[in-house]
Amino acid sequence: MENTCSNCKTIITPVWRRYTLTIEEAAGYYHIGESKLRSIVDMHPNGNFYVMNGNRVLIKREKFEEYLDQATAV
Repeated sequence: MENTCSNCKTIITPVWRRYTLTIEEAAGYYHIGESKLRSIVDMHPNGNFYVMNGNRVLIKREKFEEYLDQATAV
């Protein structure tokens, strides 16, 4: 369910419905540290579970969940 901010007209989409998450959002959502997420991205330079927006990493939520399903350790 999407909500609007009480003081603005911005639509706030819940994390579980977003296509991409910032490193900070993904860390909170998956309970994985930001440093660990950054190292996972660094270890998979051609990974399909993230996209670069300038120098910002955005985690593709569903693709990252598929990656986690296949991983034996994080």
